[in-house]
Amino acid sequence: MNLASPLENVSESMKTSQREMLIIEYLPLVKRIVHRIAAHLPSKVEIDDLMTSGIIGLIQAIDRYEPARGVKLSTFASYRIRGSILEELRSRDILTKSQRKNVKTLEKITLALEQKYEREPTEGEIAQEMGIERKDIQKIKKFSGMAIISLDEIGYSPSQKRPKLMKFLIDGNIDPLSLTKLKELKMALVNAINTLRHKEKMVVSLYYNEELTMKEIGEVLDITESRVSQIHSQVIIKLRKRLYKIGVIN
Repeated sequence: MNLASPLENVSESMKTSQREMLIIEYLPLVKRIVHRIAAHLPSKVEIDDLMTSGIIGLIQAIDRYEPARGVKLSTFASYRIRGSILEELRSRDILTKSQRKNVKTLEKITLALEQKYEREPTEGEIAQEMGIERKDIQKIKKFSGMAIISLDEIGYSPSQKRPKLMKFLIDGNIDPLSLTKLKELKMALVNAINTLRHKEKMVVSLYYNEELTMKEIGEVLDITESRVSQIHSQVIIKLRKRLYKIGVIN
């Protein structure tokens, strides 16, 4: 097994050439990640800007890749690309404070009503508790759908001073305690997914495991693309609600 870095033990000119070849080879990966993230963002966010951030992440991945860690370059690059895009989006703060507040309120009230009624509350019940129109619930759910980005940032503690999951995945420096916490987080997420309905699980599997687009998922499940997007938003709310309930996120 050759653990040599693709850019090690070569001349500067050859290193530059190989670097350029790797960038070209992994550009489709950047494009795929950008479009998957952009599917949850407002139309005002420019795809070209995200592509630029993604390419920067790709270049960083190529320059910092260490095969000895036993991680594939494509895997390492994916985390770097996604991390770079998320940093760009964080700097823009695509959701207003009011929108973020509404998302959190929706999640907390949904959880409270679920505990009260011992079942999943209806949109009408949630709207009544929040003092808003039922149609506004769908708008808030759309904002929550954008919050899939924050799942990449879930840490093992609500403390803002604690390292985040994305940092661990990118840097690879995980101490035994953190590794245990991350395993607990993974198990919590698996358990949360197991509570989903069959079609919701299908959307999660097809979107995150098979990496199909929402349009392709709609074709597989014989439903509209907008319905897939709606199910996806509902899934995110449910997962965040479950993780919030057990204290994984705040």
